Amino acid sequence: MALRIGIIGLPNVGKSTVFNALTGLDVPALNYPFCTIEPNQGVVLIPDERLLAIAQVSQPQILTGATIEFVDIAGLVKGASRGEGLGNQFLGHIREVDALAHVVRLFTNEDVAHSTGTVDPRRDVEIVDLELMLADLETIRKRRERTERMLKTGEAKYKEELELLEKYQAALEQGIPLRRTSLPALPGLPLLSAKPVVYVLNTDEENQEAPGDFLAWAAEEGAEVITMAADFERELTRLDPEEAKLFLEDVGMDKPALHRLVEAGVRLLNLITFYTIKGEETRAWIIPRGLLAPQAAGRIHTDMERGFIRAEVIPWDVLVREGSVQACREQGLQRIEGKDYAVQDGDVIFFRFNV
Repeated sequence: MALRIGIIGLPNVGKSTVFNALTGLDVPALNYPFCTIEPNQGVVLIPDERLLAIAQVSQPQILTGATIEFVDIAGLVKGASRGEGLGNQFLGHIREVDALAHVVRLFTNEDVAHSTGTVDPRRDVEIVDLELMLADLETIRKRRERTERMLKTGEAKYKEELELLEKYQAALEQGIPLRRTSLPALPGLPLLSAKPVVYVLNTDEENQEAPGDFLAWAAEEGAEVITMAADFERELTRLDPEEAKLFLEDVGMDKPALHRLVEAGVRLLNLITFYTIKGEETRAWIIPRGLLAPQAAGRIHTDMERGFIRAEVIPWDVLVREGSVQACREQGLQRIEGKDYAVQDGDVIFFRFNV
């Protein structure tokens, strides 16, 4: 399952620089609007200290981490919902991702043009939100026309759908993005302002503090805020691990802000990680929270879901503490779980199946 987070924002806020730092790929990051037109895509390894601890026990020849995909989407401008600045194309790319990392400019640099003239993170977010909401209103208008025609069938579900569409429309017309409401999702209706968001404040290197009013505003919708100096983070990726560690210590950081962004993305998508030890490989897998054991096995191979018998489960910290799978089994610390078991974050699982 490809889980995708789109990197969005106004032009010249540092989206491509953030993407480059995340992925280690060199894509254009030039000082003019619409440098990025086609979305760049990169698979990012999820930092995972638990996996490294498990590997100390399993001693694998192959260690495979879980990944998440980031998509660098070109900058939105006022009027994007009407096609301004290639807006329709960009909005289409946003529809294809699961969540959004909204990069907001907080840095000051006279050499990098600001699309709105001054640094104002709240205003810049609202510009993008407005375009997403206008695009949603058009999507809802088209869906309403179809739903109203289907009312003639007399099926109750179309009446309920129309009522929900009317609630969507009312919220949007009040200037409220749908992610700030408690309205349920309507399957098959990709509404842009409903997508969960993490805000990335791109700061100056010497001052990476987030404004308190912005933090309070983001907290109202339960959104995380990550601050980073994107150019600094990009430079870190060019250093070897030991140099990067020393560099971070010098500036009083325990880990790169990029790690916090990836971790926030995992939380944003409500994902958990489970682990497998099989032969020469120890591997991490990410799945939606609440997934049952057979479906989790199916992420490894469809035959494992089809022929699922049971899951033998050891919590990762128990395995690390006891030092071996065998010791956990001998002490009765391995649990046997069936088809109704919801996989928990940090489970080390041995799937038994028969096809």
